[in-house]
Amino acid sequence: MCARIAAILRGKNKASYTPHVDTGDYIIVTNCEKVVLTGKKLDQKIYDHFTGYPGGRKEEVARNLIARRPEVVIERAVKGMLPKNRLGRKMYKKLFVYVGDAHPHGAQLPKELKF
Repeated sequence: MCARIAAILRGKNKASYTPHVDTGDYIIVTNCEKVVLTGKKLDQKIYDHFTGYPGGRKEEVARNLIARRPEVVIERAVKGMLPKNRLGRKMYKKLFVYVGDAHPHGAQLPKELKF
């Protein structure tokens, strides 16, 4: 799912795709708490971040992260598939991930994508 989201954010699904131009669409992901990881990833995949202090590397297993903040799993997966430059940061801002069905973008009349 995250690979398709990254491709749509980049605009690769359009005939007018150009690598150096942001031609992608906005993406709204709902029900992110229902994400499913295959195999032993729930217990073996480790997400880490650095606090900025000496010895400040924090690690968390995927099972605990999904229970605490499920939107982070999808956001980090998609962000890793986007370009690592100004254009990628601009594309990443078009991704909105929400827990549950409700989201504040109803006025934009979003279309549903089937994965």
